[in-house]
Amino acid sequence: MPTDVPDVSGISIGILGGTGDQGKGLARRFALAGHTVLIGSRSAERAQEAAAALGGPVRGADNASVAAEADVVIVAIPWDGHRSTLESLRAELSGKIVIDCVNPLGFDKQGAYALPVEEGSAAQQAAAVLPDSRVVAAFHHVSAVLLLDPEVAEIDLDVLVLGEDREATDIVRGLAGRIPGVRGVYGGRLRNAHQVEALTANLISINRRYKAHAGLRLTDI
Repeated sequence: MPTDVPDVSGISIGILGGTGDQGKGLARRFALAGHTVLIGSRSAERAQEAAAALGGPVRGADNASVAAEADVVIVAIPWDGHRSTLESLRAELSGKIVIDCVNPLGFDKQGAYALPVEEGSAAQQAAAVLPDSRVVAAFHHVSAVLLLDPEVAEIDLDVLVLGEDREATDIVRGLAGRIPGVRGVYGGRLRNAHQVEALTANLISINRRYKAHAGLRLTDI
C-alpha cells in the first residue's frame, strides 16, 4: 500500500451507471472495503435492484440523488450518454471529486478502437461540462469480470490516476488502494487521458487473443 495517500476509509462513493458490469463491480469491491456505496441509474428501481443483488452497504437511487449525496462520484455510464448525463447533473456534482472511467470506444469486425473526442478525451469532456467539479480520470483498465468474481480475492493491477488537482488525485489513488491488490499511480494531467482511455482497446484485443483479463503493472516505482 502506498504511504503517501490520505485516509479515505470514511468516504461514501456514488457510481453513475452503477447497474452496468463495470459499475456493479466497482460497487462490490468498495462495499467489501467498508465504504457506503450508492448505485445510480436513470431508473431508481433498476438501481435499487442492482444494489439489493450486491448486498452489504450498497443503496440504489436515481442518478441525481446519488450525485447529490455521495462524497465522491464515479462516472461509469455508456459513452453515448456521457455528455448529456453530466450536463443534467452539473449542480449536484458541483464542488465534488468526479472520477471518470469512461472509455470512448467503437467496435467493428476488426475489434475495438478509440473514438475521437472533440475535447480530447472523455475526462476532458467531463471537465468542460463540469467546471465547478474536480474531475479525475481513473479505473479505465479494471476488468469487470474480475471485480465481480467472488473467487478473486485480489486484483493484480495498477490504476492510472490523472487530474489537475493534487489533493483530488491523491484521494483517488487512496480509493484505488482500497481494492486488495490494486495500486493507484499518478499518471499526469487530464490532457494525457486520451491515450489511457484508448489503451483499453488494446487490452480488449489482448484479452480476446489470450482469453485473459489483462491489466497493467508499472515497474520501478
